[in-house]
Formats: sequence, C-alpha cells, structure tokens
Amino acid sequence: MGASYTAGKTTTGAFLRPQGYAYPTGLNLGAGPVTAVDYLVVAGGGGGGAGHGGGGGAGGLLSGSTPVAQGTPYAVTVGGGGPGGVYSTSTSVNGLNSVFSSFTAIGGGYGGGENQPSYVNRVGGSGGSGGGGANSTQGSSPGGSATPGQGSAGGTGSGGNGWAAGGGGGAGGVGAANPTTQTGGAGGAGTPSPLSGSAVTYAGGGGGGGGGTAGGAGGTGNPSGTGAILGAGNAGAGVTNTGGGGGGARNANGGNGGSGIVIIRYSGAQGAAGGNYSFSGGNSIHTFTGDGSFSSNTGSYSIN
Repeated sequence: MGASYTAGKTTTGAFLRPQGYAYPTGLNLGAGPVTAVDYLVVAGGGGGGAGHGGGGGAGGLLSGSTPVAQGTPYAVTVGGGGPGGVYSTSTSVNGLNSVFSSFTAIGGGYGGGENQPSYVNRVGGSGGSGGGGANSTQGSSPGGSATPGQGSAGGTGSGGNGWAAGGGGGAGGVGAANPTTQTGGAGGAGTPSPLSGSAVTYAGGGGGGGGGTAGGAGGTGNPSGTGAILGAGNAGAGVTNTGGGGGGARNANGGNGGSGIVIIRYSGAQGAAGGNYSFSGGNSIHTFTGDGSFSSNTGSYSIN
C-alpha cells in the first residue's frame, strides 16, 4: 500500500499539500478572506448660502486602515449634499453624514446667507468643514467651525454694502475670507486620495458669492462649486460623489452640496462583497455611491 498523506494547515488557514499534488476538478482555490482594509469616507457637502451667501463647507473626510472580521457585514451610509438656500425664502442646509463601520464623516456646514428681511443665518454653519460667512449689512460674519480631523473652517464674510462672502472650508484648507474686495472668497482646498485606483481630490469647499467683480472659485476637486456675482443668477453645485460644497450667491439661490462617497480597498483578488467592485494596481476596490454593506468572504475555497 502506498504512503498516506495527512493534510495540515498553516497558521493562516491555507491547506498544505504534497509536492506535485493537483486540486481535483471542480475545486477552486480562491482569494483568502479579507482581514484588513483601507477606507475613505466622505460626507455630503453643505449647501451654498442665498442672498449675500457664503460657500458651503465640504463634507468631512476620513481615511485610514482598519481590521475587518471575516463574514461580518459592515453598514455603509453615503450622505447626500445639503440643498442651497433659496433667495428670500429659505436658508441653506448642512450635508448629511457618511458612515463605514464605526467611522462617521460629518456633513459639511451650510453657507451663511442674508435673506431679507432676516439676518439670523448670516454666520456659516459648522460641520465636517465649516460654511463661509455671508456678506452682511449687519457686520462681518464668521465662517462655521470644522470637525477636528475631518476638515477646515469657513471664511469670514465682509460687512457693509457691495462686498462679498467667505468661501466654505475644505478637507485640505480653510475657506478664504473676504474683508475688503468684491470678489467672493475661494473655497478651501480638497484632499487627494488614490483609493479609487487613480488620484482623485475630494471635499473641496464652495466659493462665496461676489459683490460684483467675481464669485469665489470652488476649492480643488470642486470646480463646479463656484460662487455667483450680483446679477449672474444662481451659484454652482458641488461635485457629486466628492462631498464638494455648493457655491454661494448674491441676490440669487445658493448651489446644492455634492453627495459623498465611501471607498474600501485591499490588496489582491476579490475576497469581499459590497458596492461596485473594480480591480486596479493589484488592489480590489469596493466603491459605494449609495447605502449598502461590506462583508469579507468566510472562506477561500469553492466547488463548481
């Protein structure tokens, strides 16, 4: 009788096999269970202010690495952007939070606005990044504060007639203040991330509304979130699935904030489920543009 072989396991759970052994037909050696991932969680951007409006703050941004348990589903929530303010009717609104597992990115703060005859919402809202302060006849208006580790503060809007509003904060920089000119403050810079498979910049702030010279530019990664000048109509919306803040407007409507995103990445072949799957640069990537769940596979072998 030939020699027998007793299968063993390595410390990682992979089966040992004698030299020259081939797996039987129908037995597939798949990717091992995922035990750790890189993550990017970006919340929805804040809406831009109406009237003499400040730019919306970018959605909060969190990025890092974390262990995951085999076979455990982790909830994913992707926050929507906050609506921009409607001139003389409604104020702008904060963006909504995005969540992966225990990590919660806070929605961007709304841009301050001076909606006649009310002046109570001229200060930028606090959030992941703060919204820009409005230009106000009641005096200069500070930008909103940011959540530590997630973003930056909004810029201060000018006081008096004819000046302009502050830009919304971004994940990579504060919104620009506007103390003396008629150009709206620029939105704060976003932060680049490679987790999608290419370098993409997320969470740029919205530009503040201009007094007559120019609206503020959206922060890097948020080119459409521009502020509008007097007589030029409504402001631009933040970029979708980047958490960009909406632009502020002058005597018009503010732009809507951009929705957020959640991206989960790990090395090697697909070993988990959830979101939209892609493979790039030796990494598996799960991208969520809406709510869902992420779960590592429970084993590495399957039978056809």
